[in-house]
Amino acid sequence: MNIYKTNINKLFYIFLTIHLIIWTLIPSLTNQNLPLDTIEALAWGSNLDWGFNKHPPISAFLAEVFYQIFGSQDWAYYLLSQICVIISFYAVFKFSEGFFQNKIFSLLSVLLLEGIYFHNFTTPEFNVNICLMPFWALTILYVWKGFKNNKTTDWFLVGLFAGFGFLSKYLFIYLALGIDIFLIYMIYKKKIDYKCLVSLIPFLIILLPHLIWLTENNYITIIYGLERTGTGNQNFLNHIIYPLIFLGKQIGILMPFFLMFLFLNSKLKTKFNLKDNKLLFLLAINIVPIALVFLTSMIIGAKIRTMWMTPFYLFFGVLLIYIFQFQIILNKLKGFTATFLILFIFSPFAYAYISITETDKRTDYKGKEIAALVQEKWDNERNSEIKYVKGDEWTAGNLSYHLKSRPKWISINDKKWMKKIKRSVTDTLLLPNSVEDFDKGIPAVTLFSLR
Repeated sequence: MNIYKTNINKLFYIFLTIHLIIWTLIPSLTNQNLPLDTIEALAWGSNLDWGFNKHPPISAFLAEVFYQIFGSQDWAYYLLSQICVIISFYAVFKFSEGFFQNKIFSLLSVLLLEGIYFHNFTTPEFNVNICLMPFWALTILYVWKGFKNNKTTDWFLVGLFAGFGFLSKYLFIYLALGIDIFLIYMIYKKKIDYKCLVSLIPFLIILLPHLIWLTENNYITIIYGLERTGTGNQNFLNHIIYPLIFLGKQIGILMPFFLMFLFLNSKLKTKFNLKDNKLLFLLAINIVPIALVFLTSMIIGAKIRTMWMTPFYLFFGVLLIYIFQFQIILNKLKGFTATFLILFIFSPFAYAYISITETDKRTDYKGKEIAALVQEKWDNERNSEIKYVKGDEWTAGNLSYHLKSRPKWISINDKKWMKKIKRSVTDTLLLPNSVEDFDKGIPAVTLFSLR
């Protein structure tokens, strides 16, 4: 197929459709249970609040919306993940149209992303990182629109998507800082006015309830995030080792991406024009956030977990192609196309193989069977409906998801909810450490029925 003569828009939408179908179908057919983070989001979603012990609320909200539509159909949550991915890809594609006259470059900017496993292999697990992707991409798209056109509606949408991004995961702050640096510089250069501050209105309105929740809950989400970085037990070497590990992992992750790009351009020679606003913006949204993460690791000795970087590379394809666009020979895309197809086909096959052959994963957990046994035990001993399930997010979360009454999940340490429902409890059932076949299976949970 000659990509140069193909309708680029049509090809792009075919790619999106195939990506969505494959990555929804493969995990739906090969996994026996939803992944940990997805069950966790569903557990939170069953008892929605403006925040949770680990993360802000948007991932739980989206999971609950899908539960209300589809119920306990596992494929729906794999679909939810892929919707987040293809919205991100679409935003990248539309954004790139403002940077390239030739739409082939826009298409290549997105196809390159298949060389980063964050955008394929890890996407079946809906979590805060996947949830953040579309808001990350849409914020960038509308910041650029706002910068170019200075329309109030564009700046309003910047604040809207940025607010949702921050409520998806706090790591959004690194993108926000990169964007702020660019906008402040452009205001200083008088290439943009203060109309961009319109974005603060929806941003603060969206953020306010969560900020109130944070203060009422002793900033538990922020504390959890800091604990995950390993900053509690520090020594001097952490400030050197963790940043180097971070850099090494990023290079490894990007190797297939760069391999694909080398088929487009092997010379890698160019001149940087730092007066080019497009280039400055691309550096601000791509390089600055990653540099800030690296500095964070170096300054406080934080351990950066690989999956946290999921949205950071969405616009890397646009950056590289923009820098080297005049050296790309569009007549010689066979090597790129072959490499893309290999990765595009290999990733789902590898996922399916691992899912089928390895039998001790979270996705092999017998959640449905355990829920059925629990329901049977409850029905034999009680004449009421299960309203609440108390326990950890995985064990109790699976019961909340699979039980027919969709009981609300309560954290083991949530004393507020226990006080709230205490007077209304009519029946309880404490399940022992063995539930599956009443031999083995899950840690203790408590089920509640209310008047």
